[in-house]
Amino acid sequence: MGQEESHNEEMDLAQIQELCILFMKECPSGALHLHEFKRIFKVPSSSAEESLYMETIFRSFDTNQDNALDFIEYVAALHLILRGNLEDRLKWSFKMYDKDGNGRLDRKEVKSIIRIISKLNLLSNDVNMSPSEICDRIFDQVDQNKDGQISLSEFIEGAQQDEWVMQMLKLDVNASSWVIQNCGKLT
Repeated sequence: MGQEESHNEEMDLAQIQELCILFMKECPSGALHLHEFKRIFKVPSSSAEESLYMETIFRSFDTNQDNALDFIEYVAALHLILRGNLEDRLKWSFKMYDKDGNGRLDRKEVKSIIRIISKLNLLSNDVNMSPSEICDRIFDQVDQNKDGQISLSEFIEGAQQDEWVMQMLKLDVNASSWVIQNCGKLT
């Protein structure tokens, strides 16, 4: 998602109208459902890891938890992907890791996402560590109070203080290219 960059420009009315037209073209029902989301991002049905990853992303954008993205949730997701600042993107990444929604990450949650993104080859090529080793290193560097859990503030601070941790913690939905291709005026 290019989390290092931040674009603070506001979307203008023409861009919002273009998004609305695209949304209605892709989702004539007015709601983007999980199967449509996967189709848009070309998730093969044979890839369990990629499917699970995209489901996790979808759920993080479905703020009212009705199993569909309405236009407002869709625009908010695109805004985060294209123009969100680093802290907002890290908060979103934290939410993706926090499967049980308790506001704290345990080793199981971190290892689960690391395992998925490593199977999808989304980790940097120079990382020659197992998901367990990556998880242990993240906890060693980020869990400041050594309670076996990572809070949101520890997550954000740890990512901002260490480039390696940032690369491991940030999540990349690789959606920017699709959005740019379909909504060229947004960039």
